[in-house]
Amino acid sequence: MKGVLLVNLGSPDSTDPKDLKKYLDEFLMDPRVIDVPFWLRSFIVRGIILNTRPKKSAEAYKKIWWEEGSPLIVISERLQEKIQKKTTIPVALAMRYGSMTLKKGLQELVDQGVDEVLTIPLYPQFAMATTETIDVKVEELKKEFFPQLEITSLPAFYNKPEYIEVLSRSIAESLEGVDYEHLLFSYHGVPERHIYKRDITKNHCKIDGSCCVTDSPAHEFCYRHQCFKTTELVAEKLNLKPGTYSNAFQSRLGFDPWLKPPTDRTIERFGLEGTKKIAVVTPAFVSDCLETLEEIAMEGEEIFHEAGGKEFTTIPCLNDRDDWVDVLTGWIDQWRIADVKTAIA
Repeated sequence: MKGVLLVNLGSPDSTDPKDLKKYLDEFLMDPRVIDVPFWLRSFIVRGIILNTRPKKSAEAYKKIWWEEGSPLIVISERLQEKIQKKTTIPVALAMRYGSMTLKKGLQELVDQGVDEVLTIPLYPQFAMATTETIDVKVEELKKEFFPQLEITSLPAFYNKPEYIEVLSRSIAESLEGVDYEHLLFSYHGVPERHIYKRDITKNHCKIDGSCCVTDSPAHEFCYRHQCFKTTELVAEKLNLKPGTYSNAFQSRLGFDPWLKPPTDRTIERFGLEGTKKIAVVTPAFVSDCLETLEEIAMEGEEIFHEAGGKEFTTIPCLNDRDDWVDVLTGWIDQWRIADVKTAIA
């Protein structure tokens, strides 16, 4: 029997600094998040970051925590429940980090008689620190605990017409009646070295003005290209005029070069240059989380106002929108009766 495992990033169990320390240790010690030798990663994370970051992160989570718990977990659970009502095969939910483990999710499906699993990383674009780490962890669990399972992963869907349609519609609805001067597409940041590491051609990615817009097999695993392509397709769908929208990347860590331009400095620049009204959308996520609810909606707005800006509009992620549920259910049901390549062809 076939079954589906939805996978999102994860969340600490609470806003207690002890829970944040445990969560951040698992997250930041992932070699696909901080991709340096173990000894150096351990020194950076356990010797430096975890001595100060948990308390600060706990305060950030307190600002966005819901009565029901972590927004990301609650939204993901609602999404799973809606999808389950629309398909005939079991749909489970897991997180890459935290208590809702991938092992628990796979076991839940196995207990229902599933022997063929479609994992759906809830990230539109491929990245080492998102889709790849999920796929690698799932494969490790399969070898150790679930050798009987046949597991397929849904590829990146950043350029699929049905996804672009729903994303564009959600943006248009959020901006209906909103007077804005610029729409900023803010994507989660990654180190530039991640782009080079996943260049399957070994020579295409230059992170310059041409490589992401020049056709290449490298684009299948190029996060930067996929982010830019998402923006391009949405801009075409919404008939956005050149100069009224742009891209930026948020959440830098450490001193190595990260994808540019940085979101916080871009927001600040708009304010300083006299832009009074901007809107921000975060298409690297399909579910609102700390990065969207606190880093963008709160910190971003504060930066904009301090720089002289007046109106700051944050566009929600797709979350559990009914049309987004329909898209995911459609992919699942096409896989149920065919295969994953047919499902999102």
